[in-house]
Amino acid sequence: MGNLIKVLTRDIDNNTGNFFLDFENAQPSEAERAVWEQVNQVLLEALVVLDDLQSYHGAGEEIRQAIQNPQKKQVQEQAWAAVLPLVGKLKRFYEFSLKLEGSLHGLLTALTNARCPPTQHLEQEQALARQFAQILHFTLRFDELKMTNPAIQNDFSYYRRTLSRMRINNITAEEENEVNNEMANRMSLFYANATPMLKTLSDATTKFVSDNPDIPIENTTDSLSTMATVCKVMLETPEYRRRFASEDTVSFCLRVMVGGIILYDFVHPAGAFVKTAKIDMKGCIKVLKEQPPNSVEGLLNALRYTTKHLHDETTSKQIKHMLQVN
Repeated sequence: MGNLIKVLTRDIDNNTGNFFLDFENAQPSEAERAVWEQVNQVLLEALVVLDDLQSYHGAGEEIRQAIQNPQKKQVQEQAWAAVLPLVGKLKRFYEFSLKLEGSLHGLLTALTNARCPPTQHLEQEQALARQFAQILHFTLRFDELKMTNPAIQNDFSYYRRTLSRMRINNITAEEENEVNNEMANRMSLFYANATPMLKTLSDATTKFVSDNPDIPIENTTDSLSTMATVCKVMLETPEYRRRFASEDTVSFCLRVMVGGIILYDFVHPAGAFVKTAKIDMKGCIKVLKEQPPNSVEGLLNALRYTTKHLHDETTSKQIKHMLQVN
């Protein structure tokens, strides 16, 4: 179990969030190990996916040349050769989203079962809570990188247009075996979304709730609200923040907080912005706005544009005002 530190001076919503989640060092107990090892393999791959996405530069110049010189066969071949390995990467990213979905299902099963309340699960199974947080962190980081890289959709659109032209001209492309038409359609839907990993995660969480009617929906929403609340408390409490060994843990907690809010907003019937929600939304937004602006604008935009209930009539004017673009 990770190092659990009780808060002596705070009383937040019946003890929700009144403990320190050890996101840096929590290690699995024997009871957690089987699930932890399965998820760990996926999280190791997640690091490679982020590195590959961060270094993704696209084939913009080759595509421009090919469009400007449609009759020059060599230029067309150069563009095709440049795009193919990139499409292979995009396929791996998409396939990884399916693995992430499976890992999320395993973690939710472990953290929401009826053995004990959700807060107790997070408190007692900190290694799994840490992995859940790592999935949320990866999801928001992936989508931040994807949103700022238009080459991804440009490359894939060019690939599909070229493949379609080849079919019309009866030219066989061996590469179609790797990304056939059905796979290309699924990838196209995935990348057309502004935040594809977040959509994958929110769909998977919603599906988990509907597929497991024996698990009360509150078990899932309480896990998400507790995760968001714990992150908020750790960020706004100086004695906790000083315990972070790395400044990177601050950005990690910010992403996890926002990820928890967004998933809660999709899964809970009334959403995360109503007064009865178990998340102090004003407090969370305040924590975000206290950070350097350039480091949190993407997270504020995630709350503005990827939540489900922000613009409902039940959302207070103050919260809407806090999230307005200045």
